[in-house]
Amino acid sequence: MTYYIATTLDLPFSNSIARTEAALKEEGFGIITRINIQATLKEKIGVDFRPYTILGACNPKLAHQALEVEDKVGTMLPCNVVVQSTEDGKTEVAAIDPVASMQAIDNPKLKLAAEEVRSRLAKVIDRLSID
Repeated sequence: MTYYIATTLDLPFSNSIARTEAALKEEGFGIITRINIQATLKEKIGVDFRPYTILGACNPKLAHQALEVEDKVGTMLPCNVVVQSTEDGKTEVAAIDPVASMQAIDNPKLKLAAEEVRSRLAKVIDRLSID
């Protein structure tokens, strides 16, 4: 089982971030964190790195449901979505597969919640693939 769901867009990096955020919003996710890995690596260790941003996406209703089922699941929130430039000038968007990441937790109710989140993230990736 792979730990992510991904697609490649024939778009510049900056356009892909906006499109990804819009697709996430359509599925009820908001962005609560944004980490610019390219800038962080340059600032902290002087390394040049390709454009790479991690969006911390959260669907508040689904997060609340998961936290009600398993209070330590917050260690796995928010759902990270990576937007990165590829060598061929395209952009890859990859979202965590919450079903895979939550396998370590033995709680059937949490698995159901993770499946709902995975379904919504898969719709985001599918929407990006079509647009």
